[in-house]
Amino acid sequence: MAISVPRASRRDFIKISSTMGLAAGIAATLAACGGGSTKKSSTGAGSSAAPDVEVTNKDGVITAGISYELGTNGYDPASTTAALTIAANWHTMEGLTEIHPATRKVYAALAAEMPKKIDDTTYEVTLRKDAKFSNGSPVTTEDVLYSFQRVIDPANKSLYAQFLSFIDKVEAKDASTITFKLKHAFVLLPERLSVVKIVPKAVVEADPKNFTYKVVGTGPYKMTDNGAAKQVIVFERNDHYNGPYPALVKTMKWNIMPDDTTRTNAMTSGTVQAIDAVPAANLPTFTEPVKVSALQGFGLLFAMFNTSTFSDVKARQAVLYALDYDKICKDVMAGLATPATCFLQEGHPAYKKAKTVYSKDLDKAKALLAEAGITSIRVLCSDHGWFSGVRPVIRENLEALGVTVTYDEKKSLDLYNFIDSKDGAKAWDVVIAPGDPSVFGDDADLLMRWWYEQPVWTETRMHWKDSEGQKAIYALLEEGAKLEGDKQIAKWQEALDKISEEVPLYPIFHRKSPIAYNSSTLKDFQPIKLTALSFVGTGSTKS
Repeated sequence: MAISVPRASRRDFIKISSTMGLAAGIAATLAACGGGSTKKSSTGAGSSAAPDVEVTNKDGVITAGISYELGTNGYDPASTTAALTIAANWHTMEGLTEIHPATRKVYAALAAEMPKKIDDTTYEVTLRKDAKFSNGSPVTTEDVLYSFQRVIDPANKSLYAQFLSFIDKVEAKDASTITFKLKHAFVLLPERLSVVKIVPKAVVEADPKNFTYKVVGTGPYKMTDNGAAKQVIVFERNDHYNGPYPALVKTMKWNIMPDDTTRTNAMTSGTVQAIDAVPAANLPTFTEPVKVSALQGFGLLFAMFNTSTFSDVKARQAVLYALDYDKICKDVMAGLATPATCFLQEGHPAYKKAKTVYSKDLDKAKALLAEAGITSIRVLCSDHGWFSGVRPVIRENLEALGVTVTYDEKKSLDLYNFIDSKDGAKAWDVVIAPGDPSVFGDDADLLMRWWYEQPVWTETRMHWKDSEGQKAIYALLEEGAKLEGDKQIAKWQEALDKISEEVPLYPIFHRKSPIAYNSSTLKDFQPIKLTALSFVGTGSTKS
């Protein structure tokens, strides 16, 4: 059996929204992970052998408060888009490789070792010996082929297909080895294989709808309650797991707590051991053994433009020149947001200050807007609580332009349903919302393709598809994909410069991710710079 990848396939996909609470008085990580007595041997990036683990409490329990709500499309790793379900899948599913949520290093997961390069366009991957799904069935090469087919097949419209456009064929060499044939050399293959989680073909085909809500994977945990009824997601140790990061507790319980006060009180009272999206006002209230971390990541607040109404790039640039970045980042976000000087955050390996950097220049903004002939701006914001203080500042900044500003807020799902609809397609000019595709990987190619390649974003939302700007950026990404090293980075930076000029969607700032956790009861917990929480490699003293 072989999978052939269409040469020109572009996938529909749905947004992933971030709901990160940011806080006053913290400019960097306030505390490292809590130490502990859990003993683990080091496992290198290419290791697949389970580490020598001395579990702190083999019957331990991890409890967490999660700010995200359940998505509407379940947990299927080929289609899920919600931050909560993606985080859950970090613990229950595996790709052939994985990117560690905390270290961001790629490692062999379901693969026995890292992909073996045969030549520039051929790689082989051998499955981990005796690997089984959580239902006890053995993992086969047929399952692997099926999993890739589900993502790559255009009929399935998987959002992940865009990240695999370099693959020509996926074939089974023998009972334990998969061969990847590439369209061209692509040095990021080890990282990209992680976007496809391996699922049991027989289970999915038997009842696809049921699988969506009762996933079966090869990760260290298995989900026993999807949280739909009681708003508590329950995980149990997967006793069939034999990979590099075994479960160090028997049970995990994630309480779905979108309300800031409820979540904070749960942390303060000890009801939970960790929470994400720490509200700014509550940050100073935590005391030992509770620690707070705020790691800088890619996650951003962006301005997205409807280019059917803001077709003139001068109008889009005017909005960005109107914003008071110092007030937004230093005062409102309390130093936990950094004004964007590039599509990528400073510190990213491919970062370079962009050709065009936006700062508050009201006179310039007014002049550009006048040249574009814009006399009104219709602003639509998502209602995520973590940037509630930013929204009135943005509104005030735009009103200072001397034009009519119409403002509205919607829940994230409602917002995108509206702008994706026929009635809403032209009923807005600027959307302000968060996003963080770095949950799938950190490389610049992936991050740019998320917004600047896909038809749902470029066509349905920005109405920018096949514009000269979009075609130019796509061409640069395609050129960069075939390069490596400094030449690849240089090509990405050309694309980044172009994006800074065209700005169909552009970051206002990149943000840090405040997390509170009990350093006494959680062992070897590692805060992450992504949305949600990760308990990979974490133990607990609580039962």
